[in-house]
Amino acid sequence: MTDLILGAGNTLWTLASFVVALAVIVTVHEYGHYIVGRWSGIRAEVFSIGFGPRLASRVDKRGTVWQIAALPLGGYVKFLGDDNAASAGPGRKVDPALRRQTLQGAPLWGRFATLLAGPVFNFVLSILIFGGFALVQGLPSPEMRVGQVSDAPPAITNDLRPGDRLLAVGDAALENWGDLGRAAQDLPLAAQQDWRIERDGQQMTVTGPDPMPARVSGVAPGSAAADAGLREGDVVTAIDGRQITRFTQIRDAVETTKGEPLMLDVWRAGSNPIRVTLRPKLSDLPAEAGGYEQRWLIGITGGNSFFTPETRRAGPIEALGLGVAQTWGIIVSSLTGMWAMISGQIGSCNLGGAISIAESTGQAASAGGANFLWWIAVLSAAIGFLNLLPIPVLDGGHLVFYAYEAVRGRPPSDGALNLLTTIGMALVLGLMIFGLTNDLFCP
Repeated sequence: MTDLILGAGNTLWTLASFVVALAVIVTVHEYGHYIVGRWSGIRAEVFSIGFGPRLASRVDKRGTVWQIAALPLGGYVKFLGDDNAASAGPGRKVDPALRRQTLQGAPLWGRFATLLAGPVFNFVLSILIFGGFALVQGLPSPEMRVGQVSDAPPAITNDLRPGDRLLAVGDAALENWGDLGRAAQDLPLAAQQDWRIERDGQQMTVTGPDPMPARVSGVAPGSAAADAGLREGDVVTAIDGRQITRFTQIRDAVETTKGEPLMLDVWRAGSNPIRVTLRPKLSDLPAEAGGYEQRWLIGITGGNSFFTPETRRAGPIEALGLGVAQTWGIIVSSLTGMWAMISGQIGSCNLGGAISIAESTGQAASAGGANFLWWIAVLSAAIGFLNLLPIPVLDGGHLVFYAYEAVRGRPPSDGALNLLTTIGMALVLGLMIFGLTNDLFCP
């Protein structure tokens, strides 16, 4: 009975997290359509979060109905003259005096800007969130000084203190933070190392942790590690009974077992030692030489020792630049991943559906508010990209029709629009069903 209650609680948490994330992303997307449409002289009749029966609504001074509907799986803006919530098709007849206020009767530039605004607002949301993280958390300072020191297992002595300037670890001199990973390759496998530091103007050698310990710095939503309940800050002390001191040993163990279950002994601050069993997942990853390669992964990242770098404040322009770079990276990876599936470089199981996205969203929310916000930014960029695909009923399909009109001087015929819209709807529904099938049957 207890397991049943816990399982129901986890399911409700996953659904609630998914609904919240989707509501944020959809609201921003649809508001982009609404506000740019309004600026372009197009009247919105309905702004809806969700589909189906109306649960709550109000009418603003412009006559737009703002509503929350019963099925929280999307949303829409219905403009004057639209036949449907997707603004697809030739539209319905309206009073000729009001035609300029419809999407179909607006100038081409207004229609193009209105449809493009939805995905663009998704990208802006991602940029602002990623940039906000840089503003709040700061960036590593050029000078290698310790910022904060975190708890470590009792077996590890950590004499490093905030403000210490790192000069060397073992025999390897340190000039920038990237040197830590290179230095670890030449150090003996040990839980702790000798660190040469400068403290209060004096140079000294102290005992500190390995620069690349077996400490979890991040857990990928939807991964084997997330399913097993691993968290940021966990330290893997043994795998299948074999002692682990460096993160690369985890990677080697995962690769060696080729998908067989692994038993991990884990130290967690403020908790008793725990033991988890997980099964690595075979994943398609970009190869350094180009193309893709398959690797066994459990979905954790390392690279952080038991201290954080001293940070400097990022300027607004720098933070926005980092936000743009991260958002662009998601767009590029989405595009290359899609092409890799179409061309057969990677398996079709890489396309997940609503179930896997909801599970990943629940895991991100369980990891904390910052992780959940970061995941919303990732999803927002991905959804913005998907909406730009040239498929009728999606924003990208409308933009293709407008490009055709710009070139030919007239829109496609009503018959062509209806046919292409039907094909587009079937394609979108087919992709959704395919994704759900992958969720249910792919390993």
